[in-house]
Amino acid sequence: MSQQVWAAQALESFDAVVSATEGFRSRAGQRLMAQQVARTFSSATLGKVDEESGEAAPKRSIAVIQAGTGVGKSLAYCAPAIALALSRGTRVLISTATVALQEQLVNKDLPALAALLPQPFKFALAKGRGRYVCKLKLDRLAGTGEAEEEGEDDLFAEEEAAARAKRPRHETEARIQFYSTMAQTLSKGAWDGDRDSLDTPPEPEVWSPVAAEGASCTGKHCPAFSQCTYYDKRKELVGAQVIVANHDLLLSSLGARVLPELDNCLLVLDEAHHLPSTALDQFSCSMDLSRITWIERLASRGLRIGALLEVEEIADIPKHSAQLRQTLQDLARIVMDVYGAQLKSQPSAWGPARVRVPRGELPEQLIAPLGLLAASAEGFLDALRAISKALRAEMRDKPDEAKRLSTLYAQIGMLAPRLEALHATAQLLLQDAPEGAVPAAKWFTLEVDGDFIVVKAHASPILPGTTLRNHLWSAVRGAVLTSATLTSCGHFDFFLREAGLHGDEATTTLEVPSPFNYAAQGTLIAAETRADPKNAAQFTTEMVDALLHDIARVEYGALVLFTSREQMRQAVDALPTAMRSVVLVQNALPRTQLLRRHRERVENGEPSVIFGMQSFGEGLDLPGRLCESVFITKLPFAPPDDPVGEARAEWLRAVGRDPFSELVVPATAIRLAQWVGRAIRTEEDMAHVYCYDKRLTRTSYGQRLLKGLPPFALEQRAPL
Repeated sequence: MSQQVWAAQALESFDAVVSATEGFRSRAGQRLMAQQVARTFSSATLGKVDEESGEAAPKRSIAVIQAGTGVGKSLAYCAPAIALALSRGTRVLISTATVALQEQLVNKDLPALAALLPQPFKFALAKGRGRYVCKLKLDRLAGTGEAEEEGEDDLFAEEEAAARAKRPRHETEARIQFYSTMAQTLSKGAWDGDRDSLDTPPEPEVWSPVAAEGASCTGKHCPAFSQCTYYDKRKELVGAQVIVANHDLLLSSLGARVLPELDNCLLVLDEAHHLPSTALDQFSCSMDLSRITWIERLASRGLRIGALLEVEEIADIPKHSAQLRQTLQDLARIVMDVYGAQLKSQPSAWGPARVRVPRGELPEQLIAPLGLLAASAEGFLDALRAISKALRAEMRDKPDEAKRLSTLYAQIGMLAPRLEALHATAQLLLQDAPEGAVPAAKWFTLEVDGDFIVVKAHASPILPGTTLRNHLWSAVRGAVLTSATLTSCGHFDFFLREAGLHGDEATTTLEVPSPFNYAAQGTLIAAETRADPKNAAQFTTEMVDALLHDIARVEYGALVLFTSREQMRQAVDALPTAMRSVVLVQNALPRTQLLRRHRERVENGEPSVIFGMQSFGEGLDLPGRLCESVFITKLPFAPPDDPVGEARAEWLRAVGRDPFSELVVPATAIRLAQWVGRAIRTEEDMAHVYCYDKRLTRTSYGQRLLKGLPPFALEQRAPL
């Protein structure tokens, strides 16, 4: 079948779904997007290509589509993509950034589409292994709330063990009861083993000891394999034509065969503006230079298990272990000698003290120890790989001993990732950028844990685009990236560079405007202060006065977005008594409870104002009266102390470029567009957006930011 026929049939499927959906109005922008999706996916070459036998090189096809709020982008990509996948005998992989969108797709959009498309299809949600319980771990902990014997089950890091030692008895008893109840519920089939399906998902420190992990999992050799939630869910993925995942899982599983092969599926990246930051998080690494007793435990386990299996490679483990411990101690001492004064002089109220290595050029005295560390870690890892290989062979040959062997495998696997992190971090720290090349960001942190000083080393790439180009786009054949905010200051260039697609001949862009009449539905009020926003103390005082004056007039729902916790704290402290009952503050309640209370108040005709920060500026859908006003306290520039951002700005200046214009303003434009996007959610909404930062209208870069916002009616207000 030709590309044109595939594309035409896919668009016909979209049109049929729109026609069959009761009360659904056809939207020109939505159809335009569906047409681009169909064209993109029909022209990509999928599957293996043997270029040596004369086959043409595979054609890549990637579309970057900004679809304004109200376009209905999930239907615009789902209907044509699924129709094409069914025609081409392939699968659709949809990756999102938030759980909310995943749930919307799996619980609402895809079931509705399955009922309307003539050809049946199955869909499934893919989550990381850590979202599921490990039955073996749960069974071990259900009886005691802790691991039973050091020799068999001490699978925790020493800082976690120390926390357990300090835990009050009643809390330990509560843990025992919690794990016991969880195990009983799982065995009765009343719970599916998914953390997210528990009535109250546990805190990370409670969940972590029972979470499934790849490093300690023996797969089909595990005695609990037939009852394993994770592998049951994996089976669902195998039979599904549509898989919904998230950006973290997509990037962390590259090459791991957890998700469909990227050269043989249709990839949709929704909420794609998150992809660059997710890539930096995925490919950054760190190592603890202070808490190192785990190395001795790992070595003793490796020697004991390796000896049982007669693995020759264990002979050098004592040497590698001793070298690692000594070298980490040396590194911690050198870091404190070089950077201790800077680290100790920083206030500790807002997290660890931090010092970045200028230009990524490490002091000479750190080079040799890091080289020794990398070599010792590599030798140790080689020995562990030999032990793991022997264990898997033993499991295959002696299935009746699976439980004992799985426990041995887990003992090594629980600590091996720390060794891998040492190796990866040392290598990236040692990476020396050639003349003109981009250096990695490198930094050290110090924090106090009780009487203990913890020193850590960190490293990260600074250009997400390069990382994505090398690791993701080199494998992808057909992809659609979409979001309501992909242009910055009216252009796609910034996102294309960040995502690694700038200059990629396979990439096309499309901007689909929102169907909303922003000029009639909304007003942007530029409410100025006398103080310059750079003068934080004076500005915040004036801004809070103006904010309190404005929110006093709120009749129904409103959202106030702050750029710092301190700014929000000052606003809360300044609230008059009568207004305190109206305001709901982020983190004072769990997010779901806070939003539920907000909705209840508005539905009862009462005013309700949410005070929130960055996470409330995106993905929050409060249509109609739930959000008639959005108050932006200050332009949302990224915090100035991010070491990766600092390193990138330093590199840009070194090569004669302006980081503020090239990096800071475009990133702020996308963030600001997201914040403003909370105001108008439907074609019936009427809303006001207030911004108290006079730089929006008084500076040249402010004018650039305005170009990236919806065309609201603009109203300028002098200081009160």
